[in-house]
Amino acid sequence: MVRIHVSILILIAATASAQDTTRTPAPDPIVQLVAQLELERYKATIKGLTQFGDRRQGTARNRAAVDWIEQQLRSYGCSDVSRLTYEYQPPSSPSPEGRGGQGVRPEGRGGQGGRRDTTRASGGGRYRGIRGRTGVNNDSLRQPDAALRALNAEPTTPGQRQEVYCTKIGRTHPNEMYIVGAHMDGIGWGEAANDDGSGTAVVMELARVFARADVQTERSIRFVLWNNEETGLNGARAYIAQRQALQGKEDPAGSGKYPEPTWLGMIQHDMMLFDHGMPRADGTLSPEQRPEADVNIEFQSNSKFVEASQRLAWIFQAANEKYATDYPASVGAHMTNTDSAPFQDLVAAISLRENERGTQVGAGWSPHWHQPTDRYATYSDKDFRLGLNAAQTTLAAIAGLVGATIK
Repeated sequence: MVRIHVSILILIAATASAQDTTRTPAPDPIVQLVAQLELERYKATIKGLTQFGDRRQGTARNRAAVDWIEQQLRSYGCSDVSRLTYEYQPPSSPSPEGRGGQGVRPEGRGGQGGRRDTTRASGGGRYRGIRGRTGVNNDSLRQPDAALRALNAEPTTPGQRQEVYCTKIGRTHPNEMYIVGAHMDGIGWGEAANDDGSGTAVVMELARVFARADVQTERSIRFVLWNNEETGLNGARAYIAQRQALQGKEDPAGSGKYPEPTWLGMIQHDMMLFDHGMPRADGTLSPEQRPEADVNIEFQSNSKFVEASQRLAWIFQAANEKYATDYPASVGAHMTNTDSAPFQDLVAAISLRENERGTQVGAGWSPHWHQPTDRYATYSDKDFRLGLNAAQTTLAAIAGLVGATIK
């Protein structure tokens, strides 16, 4: 009897094991979330931003764009849509957005000053190969479109500024969050379609997907559309000044509500579309996206949180490898000149870009940077798809980090 009993148990176990191997695995929620990102929706969001021209800070067109962004976030069903208000007074010395001409633009907003090392980029990294000319266009007559020229004509004035953010509140850890950002202001007498309509659209599309009622996260995510990036990252700096000390504090006490959850990481998106390669000897670039185009994920090698930032960057690279559809990702150690920089000594911070910010963008790999040609019509679907792949990368990585599920 004992032998028979044991044989029956073995048979039952084998049968159960065979059944387990044929059982359909549960759907991967990250695959389902990434599938909600569509090229045409991403393009439409960029197109919507370009109706406000270059969205230069301190102008009516910038304020109208802030209003439009808030309206869009509310239409997605985003929770806790808010504005951060601050004052901006331009410094007595010319700011980056006031430099005209076509010369090489000095790197390093908020940097150390002094003589510029022309062999190395701000944030580190050595210039190599052919360098194209870069600069900030401040000549209205270089914009051939009269309507766009008129839209961009109002000059900036000092005073009050605002930027919009919204929050996906975590179910079990609402007191912890990742910050996902991009800057909505631009310069150059174009439409700021790439710098940084492309990054703003990434953040807005992610906010839309995570705002769905059937999406739950264990930790919180804050989606921020910075203002005043082009003047020296002033919108991001204002956010830190006003909200850093509020981290992790329940308000009101016992409510389970955290107006500023503790920061776990900051992820910036700035110029996502154009990776056509190094300038040719005559200064021109290929009209087509290069076959080896990739999403650049950067951390800063000399920051106080370098180890945590590097780990975060590799998490994003792994997410790209598994979930992005077209373009791979590469990790670099020289994050600079964007809104993640003020966070880099406070929390793990990375940025996603079309090219390495210092050694490639700063060397002329993006000829439309701060130029009248930074318009929606300049870019092809291959370009827009690079930005979409950045959105897929961030969505997948963040979904894993916050424990996203679909009900």
